[in-house]
Amino acid sequence: MRRDSRRREKEEKNYNVLYIGGSILLIGIIAFVITFVAYGNKMDKQASLDNQKIASLVQGSNKDSEEVSTSMGKTVEEMQNETKTMENTNKNTNTTKANTSTNTKTTKTNTNTVKKQETTKSSETKKTETKQEENKQEPLTFTKPVEGELAKEYAKDKLVYSETLEEWATHLGWDIKADKTTVVKAAANGKVKSIKNDPRYGLSIIIEHQDGYETLYASLLSTEFVTVGEEVKQGQSIGTVGNSAAFEVADAPHLHFEVIQNGESVDPSTFIK
Repeated sequence: MRRDSRRREKEEKNYNVLYIGGSILLIGIIAFVITFVAYGNKMDKQASLDNQKIASLVQGSNKDSEEVSTSMGKTVEEMQNETKTMENTNKNTNTTKANTSTNTKTTKTNTNTVKKQETTKSSETKKTETKQEENKQEPLTFTKPVEGELAKEYAKDKLVYSETLEEWATHLGWDIKADKTTVVKAAANGKVKSIKNDPRYGLSIIIEHQDGYETLYASLLSTEFVTVGEEVKQGQSIGTVGNSAAFEVADAPHLHFEVIQNGESVDPSTFIK
């Protein structure tokens, strides 16, 4: 009986231990499950919150990116515009400088041209003055073209007798006696205007001088010393005395000499003493 009682007590104890242990284990399992479920819910909520935060951050990042992109885009455009503006400004500045330089060069060129023109004009003026000085002729003077006796004087306003014509007529020059082949000289500086064999005056030379004066040398034997257009000096040989004048052929050999001013004969004694 005692053994049975002890055995039953022992079984009851073991049962109680098992019951208590099972209860504790069950409570532990329940607590674990509750804790796990609660923790899972919490984790889900946290994950949801995290996802929301992440999404919010992503959206904020996108907005920031868009703002940054927009800002950067605007900055780039502004930078491009500023760059273009600066390039245009530089181009305008360079153009202005180039134009200024060109204008300066043009002004210098024009100034140099004006100076050259002035120098040229001054040089030309000096040359002209020099030529005028060189060409400036001394007062016109005449010398006797040949030495000899004056056979006939100038007679424009009175008549003289002509042995050849056997009549009284005017005489517009001098007849200077001289032997044939006597050298005839230019009465003044001038240029040979003509050399011709005139029907009345015979072999003749006309020399033109300054101030509209001319001299005529007629009744010559030769004109071998000069040519038409030649410049001659006073006292230069131009021909030789002859007797070729038809209207004075009856006279002794002589030089018929005339002084003409602006187409009108004048008295040689006015110039030759």
